[in-house]
Amino acid sequence: MKLRELRIEKGITHKQLSDDIGVPVRTISRWEKGESDMLLKNAIKLAEYFEVTLDEFINF
Repeated sequence: MKLRELRIEKGITHKQLSDDIGVPVRTISRWEKGESDMLLKNAIKLAEYFEVTLDEFINF
């Protein structure tokens, strides 16, 4: 999963993504750096947000 690449591709800041999906900015940063694992519900929410399938999001 390349959350950072999807976020940058869409021109979205950490803060904007944080506000849009309801998770702290620090959490997004940790996900992008691989410092924290993501719950399935958040992966689903992000896949929907970026308009990709869950499979595409996980294997991006």
